[in-house]
Amino acid sequence: MIEIIGATRMQEKDFWAKSALGLSLRRLSYDKRLVPTIFYANTRGLPELFNSRITAPENRQILVFIHDDVWLDDYHLADRLIEGLNRYDLLGVAGNRRRAESQPAWPFKDDQFTWDERENLSGSVAHGEQPFGTISYFGPVPAECELLDGVLLAARKSMFAEQKILFDPRFDFHFYDMDLCRAARAKGLRLGTWPVSITHQSSGAFNSPSWREAYEKYRNKWRSAI
Repeated sequence: MIEIIGATRMQEKDFWAKSALGLSLRRLSYDKRLVPTIFYANTRGLPELFNSRITAPENRQILVFIHDDVWLDDYHLADRLIEGLNRYDLLGVAGNRRRAESQPAWPFKDDQFTWDERENLSGSVAHGEQPFGTISYFGPVPAECELLDGVLLAARKSMFAEQKILFDPRFDFHFYDMDLCRAARAKGLRLGTWPVSITHQSSGAFNSPSWREAYEKYRNKWRSAI
C-alpha cells in the first residue's frame, strides 16, 4: 500500500472538487494501492502532520509526502515509486547532486539565488494551473542527489523507523524538505531522483518573511557542516 499524504487549507468537499491533488487522486482511484490521507482546513505545520503518519500503526509500505497544488500526471505512479525505492531510500522528482555553503534551496548555490551549474541538477517538473504544464528540465534522471525538491518526497515507512528519522517540527512550512534530506544523508542513506510526471501550480515562496525566518533556523542547525 502507498499512502499519499497531503495537507490543504481547503475544506474536504472543496479539496476533492477543486484542488489539483484531489482531482488527480480521483482520476487515479482505480489503483487500489494508492491510499490518500489528507489533512483538511489545515493550519498546523507540515512536519507535525507528516510525522503522525510516519508513526501511525497502519501498515502502509510506502509514504508519499506531496503538496496539494500538484497534478499527478503519471498514471503509472505506483509502479514508478516502487521501482525508484528499490534503488534509493528517499525519492524525489528533482534535486541537486551536491550541497553548497549557504545554499537556500536545492537548485541554488548561494543565498543570492544563483542557479547551480546544470551538471549538478537532476529532474524535471512541469508548471501550470492545469495538468500537463510546461516542463522545466533540470538534468538527467535518475541521479543520486544530496538534496531533493519537497514538492514530492517518497520513502518506505520502515526506513523512518529503522533509521530513527522524522521531520523536524521547527520547520513548519519551509525547509522541512532540505532538513530531511540532510538528516537522511547524515545516516548514510541514498537520495535520488526518479522519472515521475507531475505538474506543480506554484514555483515556490522564496524570500518571504516566513521563508527568511526558517532559513536562519536551518542555517543555525546545520552551521557545523556544509
